[in-house]
Amino acid sequence: MRNEHDETSGRADQVTPAHPELPRVAVLGAGPAGIAAALALSRGRAQVEVFERAPVVGGNAASFQIEGIWCDYGSHRFHPAADPDVLQDVRDLLGEDLLLRPRHGRIRLGGRWIHFPLKLQDALLRLPPRFSAALLRDMATGPMRKRKEAAETFSSVLYRGLGPTISENFYFPYVRKLWGLEPDQLAVTLAERRVSGSSVGKILGRMVRMVPGLRGKTTGRFFYPRQGFGQICETMAERAMAQGARFHLGAEIRRIEREGTRVTGLVVADGEGERRVVADQIYSTIPLTAAVRLMDPAPPQPVLDAADAIRFRGMILIYLVLKTKRFTEYDAHYFPETSIPISRMSEPRNYNAADEPGDRTVLCAELPCDPGERWWNMDDDELGAHFCDWLGSVGLPVDVRVMRTVTRRISHAYPVYDLDYQRNFETLDDWLSSLDGYLGFGRQGLFAHDNTHHAFAMAYAAAQVLRPDGRIDRDAWAAHRRAFESHRVED
Repeated sequence: MRNEHDETSGRADQVTPAHPELPRVAVLGAGPAGIAAALALSRGRAQVEVFERAPVVGGNAASFQIEGIWCDYGSHRFHPAADPDVLQDVRDLLGEDLLLRPRHGRIRLGGRWIHFPLKLQDALLRLPPRFSAALLRDMATGPMRKRKEAAETFSSVLYRGLGPTISENFYFPYVRKLWGLEPDQLAVTLAERRVSGSSVGKILGRMVRMVPGLRGKTTGRFFYPRQGFGQICETMAERAMAQGARFHLGAEIRRIEREGTRVTGLVVADGEGERRVVADQIYSTIPLTAAVRLMDPAPPQPVLDAADAIRFRGMILIYLVLKTKRFTEYDAHYFPETSIPISRMSEPRNYNAADEPGDRTVLCAELPCDPGERWWNMDDDELGAHFCDWLGSVGLPVDVRVMRTVTRRISHAYPVYDLDYQRNFETLDDWLSSLDGYLGFGRQGLFAHDNTHHAFAMAYAAAQVLRPDGRIDRDAWAAHRRAFESHRVED
C-alpha cells in the first residue's frame, strides 16, 4: 500500500461482494471520519462505498515520505483522551506499531523557551520573574474580573478567565496568526473548544499533575504510529475493506441528487466517466459548504448565502530537509509571537524515534495562510529561505546544509469561528438536517475544530444511529450531537 521510495502513498480500489440484505451507505470523503465510519458500518451494519477525490486515504491525517522520513500534514498526535472504544480499536489494529511517546515540546513565552506542555519546575525556573509575578497577580485578581454587559467574544471570555498576562502574551497573538482575525472578532465557541484551561488556577493544576509521582501512565504522553500518523487511517481502511467496504479513490462528487427533502443518490466522476450511485443514506464528511453547493436542485438562496459566508482558514506546510540526523531534541516548537509568521514547527522523526536515515532530518513549519495572501504563491525555495530566517530570529539558526524544501497547501485547515459563524452555520446545519437520507459529521461536515479522535468518535456514533431499515434514528443522533459539544481540543 505504501511506496517507501516516493512522497505519496495510496492503494487501488478493492471490490468485495456486497450484502444485499443490509442498508446501502455512500460515504463522502476518506479522511479520518469517513474511514472510521466505513470501519464501523462494515461490521455487519451496512453495505459501504467510500468516495474520495484524492488518490490516497487519510485526508489531512495522511502521511507520506520525504527523503525516507515519514512526515505528516503538520503536527499530529493520537491522544489518550480518546473514547475508550476508539482507543481500543486503534490499539488492536496497530499492535506494536502504536508507540506511547513522551510529550517534549517548547513554547516561546516572554522571549524564553519553556517546556510545553507546561511543567511546574520549568515554569518556576525559566519564566521571567516579571511574567511569573504578573501570572500570580492575575490569579489573585481573577474573582474581581466581572462579565461585561456587552456580548461576549473570544477575547472577553479569556481575559476574564485567564487575565491579561496569558491572554496578551500567548492566546491573543496566537489566534491572530491562526485565524487572521483580532480576538474580539472571534466567537465564544472558539474559547470553549480551543482553551482547555479557563483560569490560571486550572493551568497550575494541570502543571502539578505533570509532576513525576503524581501523573498517570499516559499523562504528558501521546500515541503515535511507527510509520507516521497516517498509518492509523490506512490500517482502518484496510480493515474496512477486509470487512466488505469498497473504496473509490480519485472519485469526484459532481452532484448530490434530491427530490424535495429526500436525498436519492449522487453522481460521481472517475477515470471511467460519470456514474450514478444510489444509497439509502449519504454519509458526508466533506465540508458542509461544499455539500450544500453540490445539491441538485440547489437549496434556497439564504442557505447558499450562508455557505458563502462560512470561512475556513488555510495553511502552508513547509518541509525543510536538513543534512543532519537531528535538528533539536524536541518534537514541536510553538511560536505565539506575531514577529514570526509560523505557528508551530515539528521534527517528524522525534515523534516516532526513527533512527534511519541517519544523515538527514525534516523540519515541518505550519504557516497559517489563505489563498491569495502573499505567501500562498511563493515557490518552495523562497518559502524555505524565509523559514530559515524565522528560525534564526528566535535563536534556532540553521547552520547545516539545506538539502531541499517541499511544501503542501491545505485550503480547509481550520474552521473560522467569527462573530457571524453561529448564525450561518445554523442556517446550513438546519437545512441539511432536514434532508432524509443525508447525515453530515466530522471536522468538515460539522464545522468542528476537533482532534482526530473526536472525528473517530463522531463516525462511530453515526454508525450506531443507522437502523436496519436504512433510516437514521434522529433522536439518538441529536443526543450524540449534544455530546459532541463537549469536545475540547487537545494541543
